[in-house]
Amino acid sequence: TDIKERLISGVLSDLKPCNSLLSLSFPLRRDNGEIVTIHGYRAQHSHHRTPCKGGMRFSDEVEEDEVKALAKLMTYKCAVCDVPFGGAKAGIKISPKDFSDIELEKITRRFTVELAKKGFLGPGIDVPAPDMGTGEREMSWMADTYKNTIGTTDLNSHACVTGKPIVMGGIHGRTSATGRGVYHSANIFVEDPEYMEMVGLVPGLSGKTCILQGFGNVGLHTARYFHRAGA
Repeated sequence: TDIKERLISGVLSDLKPCNSLLSLSFPLRRDNGEIVTIHGYRAQHSHHRTPCKGGMRFSDEVEEDEVKALAKLMTYKCAVCDVPFGGAKAGIKISPKDFSDIELEKITRRFTVELAKKGFLGPGIDVPAPDMGTGEREMSWMADTYKNTIGTTDLNSHACVTGKPIVMGGIHGRTSATGRGVYHSANIFVEDPEYMEMVGLVPGLSGKTCILQGFGNVGLHTARYFHRAGA
Protein backbone atom coordinates (compact mmCIF):
# COMPACT_ATOMS: atom_id res chain seq x y z
CA THR A 1 0.00 0.00 0.00
CA ASP A 2 0.98 3.66 -0.36
CA ILE A 3 1.22 4.08 3.41
CA LYS A 4 3.55 1.13 3.76
CA GLU A 5 5.72 2.34 0.87
CA ARG A 6 5.97 5.80 2.39
CA LEU A 7 6.89 4.28 5.75
CA ILE A 8 9.61 2.09 4.22
CA SER A 9 10.92 5.03 2.20
CA GLY A 10 11.06 7.16 5.33
CA VAL A 11 12.91 4.52 7.33
CA LEU A 12 15.45 4.01 4.54
CA SER A 13 16.04 7.75 4.20
CA ASP A 14 16.57 7.96 7.97
CA LEU A 15 19.27 5.26 7.75
CA LYS A 16 21.37 7.22 5.27
CA PRO A 17 22.79 10.08 7.39
CA CYS A 18 24.62 9.81 10.71
CA ASN A 19 22.65 11.03 13.72
CA SER A 20 25.65 12.88 15.15
CA LEU A 21 29.13 13.80 13.94
CA LEU A 22 31.92 15.37 15.96
CA SER A 23 34.86 16.91 14.10
CA LEU A 24 37.61 18.39 16.22
CA SER A 25 41.16 19.72 16.08
CA PHE A 26 43.66 20.34 18.86
CA PRO A 27 47.35 21.25 19.13
CA LEU A 28 50.10 18.84 20.14
CA ARG A 29 53.53 19.88 21.38
CA ARG A 30 55.85 17.20 20.05
CA ASP A 31 58.92 15.88 21.85
CA ASN A 32 61.17 18.19 19.82
CA GLY A 33 59.12 21.26 20.73
CA GLU A 34 57.30 21.50 17.40
CA ILE A 35 53.56 22.20 17.60
CA VAL A 36 51.28 20.35 15.17
CA THR A 37 47.51 20.24 14.78
CA ILE A 38 45.75 16.91 15.24
CA HIS A 39 42.41 16.23 13.51
CA GLY A 40 39.92 13.67 14.78
CA TYR A 41 36.33 12.52 14.22
CA ARG A 42 33.62 10.53 15.97
CA ALA A 43 30.44 9.58 14.12
CA GLN A 44 27.32 8.16 15.76
CA HIS A 45 25.20 6.69 13.00
CA SER A 46 22.21 5.45 14.96
CA HIS A 47 20.77 5.97 18.44
CA HIS A 48 17.99 3.42 17.95
CA ARG A 49 19.81 1.29 20.51
CA THR A 50 22.36 2.57 22.96
CA PRO A 51 25.19 2.74 23.70
CA CYS A 52 26.69 3.50 20.31
CA LYS A 53 29.54 1.10 19.59
CA GLY A 54 32.46 1.20 17.22
CA GLY A 55 36.23 1.27 16.96
CA MET A 56 38.73 4.11 17.07
CA ARG A 57 41.48 4.07 14.47
CA PHE A 58 44.76 5.89 13.97
CA SER A 59 45.57 6.32 10.29
CA ASP A 60 46.82 9.11 8.04
CA GLU A 61 44.00 8.15 5.64
CA VAL A 62 41.23 8.93 8.15
CA GLU A 63 38.63 11.36 6.82
CA GLU A 64 35.09 12.38 7.71
CA ASP A 65 33.34 10.34 5.03
CA GLU A 66 35.26 7.18 5.91
CA VAL A 67 34.36 7.51 9.59
CA LYS A 68 30.68 8.05 8.76
CA ALA A 69 30.62 5.06 6.40
CA LEU A 70 32.24 2.77 8.97
CA ALA A 71 29.76 3.95 11.61
CA LYS A 72 26.90 2.93 9.31
CA LEU A 73 28.43 -0.51 8.85
CA MET A 74 28.59 -0.92 12.63
CA THR A 75 24.84 -0.24 12.87
CA TYR A 76 24.10 -2.86 10.22
CA LYS A 77 26.45 -5.47 11.71
CA CYS A 78 24.92 -5.06 15.17
CA ALA A 79 21.40 -5.23 13.74
CA VAL A 80 22.06 -8.40 11.74
CA CYS A 81 23.40 -10.16 14.85
CA ASP A 82 20.75 -8.59 17.13
CA VAL A 83 23.44 -7.00 19.27
CA PRO A 84 21.76 -4.11 21.15
CA PHE A 85 24.07 -1.29 20.07
CA GLY A 86 23.89 1.60 17.64
CA GLY A 87 26.77 2.03 15.21
CA ALA A 88 29.63 4.48 15.71
CA LYS A 89 33.23 5.02 14.62
CA ALA A 90 36.16 7.27 15.52
CA GLY A 91 39.37 8.16 13.78
CA ILE A 92 42.41 10.36 14.32
CA LYS A 93 44.29 11.43 11.22
CA ILE A 94 47.82 10.39 12.15
CA SER A 95 50.26 7.65 11.23
CA PRO A 96 51.16 6.04 14.60
CA LYS A 97 54.67 5.12 13.48
CA ASP A 98 55.47 8.83 13.03
CA PHE A 99 54.82 9.62 16.71
CA SER A 100 56.54 8.54 19.92
CA ASP A 101 54.69 6.61 22.62
CA ILE A 102 54.56 9.74 24.78
CA GLU A 103 53.04 11.73 21.91
CA LEU A 104 50.49 9.02 21.18
CA GLU A 105 49.45 9.01 24.82
CA LYS A 106 49.00 12.80 24.76
CA ILE A 107 46.88 12.56 21.60
CA THR A 108 44.72 9.72 22.96
CA ARG A 109 44.08 11.35 26.31
CA ARG A 110 43.24 14.74 24.79
CA PHE A 111 40.89 13.12 22.26
CA THR A 112 39.21 11.23 25.13
CA VAL A 113 38.55 14.42 27.09
CA GLU A 114 37.13 16.15 24.01
CA LEU A 115 34.79 13.21 23.30
CA ALA A 116 33.61 13.05 26.92
CA LYS A 117 33.00 16.81 27.23
CA LYS A 118 30.76 16.74 24.18
CA GLY A 119 28.77 13.65 25.15
CA PHE A 120 30.49 11.29 22.71
CA LEU A 121 31.94 8.93 25.32
CA GLY A 122 30.62 7.07 28.33
CA PRO A 123 29.05 3.80 29.53
CA GLY A 124 25.56 3.57 28.10
CA ILE A 125 26.29 6.49 25.75
CA ASP A 126 29.14 5.77 23.34
CA VAL A 127 31.74 3.04 23.78
CA PRO A 128 34.82 2.94 21.49
CA ALA A 129 37.02 -0.09 20.90
CA PRO A 130 40.40 -0.86 19.30
CA ASP A 131 40.68 -0.60 15.53
CA MET A 132 43.44 -0.10 12.97
CA GLY A 133 46.50 1.41 14.63
CA THR A 134 45.10 1.11 18.16
CA GLY A 135 44.96 -1.63 20.77
CA GLU A 136 44.56 -2.35 24.46
CA ARG A 137 47.19 0.25 25.34
CA GLU A 138 45.16 3.07 23.80
CA MET A 139 41.98 1.73 25.40
CA SER A 140 43.66 1.76 28.83
CA TRP A 141 44.65 5.41 28.29
CA MET A 142 41.06 6.27 27.34
CA ALA A 143 39.53 4.41 30.29
CA ASP A 144 41.98 5.98 32.74
CA THR A 145 41.40 9.48 31.36
CA TYR A 146 37.62 9.14 31.49
CA LYS A 147 37.72 7.73 35.04
CA ASN A 148 39.84 10.64 36.27
CA THR A 149 37.83 13.39 34.54
CA ILE A 150 34.17 13.25 33.48
CA GLY A 151 33.56 9.79 34.95
CA THR A 152 35.25 10.27 38.30
CA THR A 153 32.02 9.50 40.25
CA ASP A 154 30.85 6.72 37.93
CA LEU A 155 31.33 3.23 39.38
CA ASN A 156 31.25 1.81 35.83
CA SER A 157 33.62 4.36 34.30
CA HIS A 158 35.96 1.72 32.85
CA ALA A 159 33.02 0.51 30.74
CA CYS A 160 33.51 3.60 28.56
CA VAL A 161 35.64 1.44 26.22
CA THR A 162 36.07 -2.23 25.36
CA GLY A 163 39.25 -4.01 24.36
CA LYS A 164 41.02 -3.04 27.61
CA PRO A 165 43.92 -5.03 29.11
CA ILE A 166 42.87 -7.93 31.33
CA VAL A 167 44.13 -6.09 34.43
CA MET A 168 41.74 -3.21 33.71
CA GLY A 169 38.67 -5.39 33.28
CA GLY A 170 39.23 -6.66 29.76
CA ILE A 171 38.21 -10.17 28.74
CA HIS A 172 40.27 -13.10 27.55
CA GLY A 173 39.99 -13.77 23.83
CA ARG A 174 39.25 -10.16 22.83
CA THR A 175 42.55 -9.65 20.99
CA SER A 176 42.06 -12.64 18.71
CA ALA A 177 38.27 -12.28 18.39
CA THR A 178 38.22 -10.54 15.00
CA GLY A 179 40.57 -13.08 13.44
CA ARG A 180 38.52 -15.90 14.94
CA GLY A 181 35.43 -14.36 13.34
CA VAL A 182 37.05 -14.39 9.90
CA TYR A 183 37.95 -18.05 10.38
CA HIS A 184 34.49 -19.14 11.53
CA SER A 185 32.76 -17.17 8.75
CA ALA A 186 34.88 -18.82 6.09
CA ASN A 187 34.64 -22.24 7.69
CA ILE A 188 30.82 -22.19 7.53
CA PHE A 189 31.03 -22.14 3.73
CA VAL A 190 34.03 -24.45 3.41
CA GLU A 191 32.29 -27.12 5.48
CA ASP A 192 29.12 -26.95 3.36
CA PRO A 193 29.15 -29.78 0.75
CA GLU A 194 26.76 -27.89 -1.57
CA TYR A 195 28.95 -24.79 -1.79
CA MET A 196 32.14 -26.82 -2.16
CA GLU A 197 30.61 -28.85 -4.97
CA MET A 198 29.90 -25.59 -6.84
CA VAL A 199 33.62 -24.74 -6.90
CA GLY A 200 34.85 -28.30 -7.36
CA LEU A 201 36.42 -28.77 -3.92
CA VAL A 202 35.91 -31.18 -1.06
CA PRO A 203 34.52 -29.86 2.24
CA GLY A 204 36.90 -28.89 5.03
CA LEU A 205 39.92 -26.61 5.33
CA SER A 206 42.47 -29.39 5.67
CA GLY A 207 45.01 -29.29 2.84
CA LYS A 208 43.63 -26.10 1.29
CA THR A 209 45.69 -22.99 0.54
CA CYS A 210 44.45 -19.65 1.88
CA ILE A 211 45.50 -16.14 0.89
CA LEU A 212 45.42 -13.36 3.49
CA GLN A 213 45.70 -9.66 2.73
CA GLY A 214 47.34 -7.92 5.65
CA PHE A 215 49.07 -9.37 8.70
CA GLY A 216 48.04 -7.09 11.54
CA ASN A 217 45.95 -8.10 14.52
CA VAL A 218 43.16 -9.56 12.35
CA GLY A 219 45.35 -11.26 9.75
CA LEU A 220 47.75 -12.75 12.27
CA HIS A 221 45.07 -14.51 14.31
CA THR A 222 43.13 -15.48 11.18
CA ALA A 223 46.28 -17.25 9.93
CA ARG A 224 46.64 -19.01 13.30
CA TYR A 225 43.14 -20.44 13.18
CA PHE A 226 43.33 -21.47 9.51
CA HIS A 227 46.66 -23.19 10.13
CA ARG A 228 45.28 -24.92 13.20
CA ALA A 229 42.42 -26.25 11.03
CA GLY A 230 44.94 -27.81 8.62
CA ALA A 231 45.07 -25.17 5.87
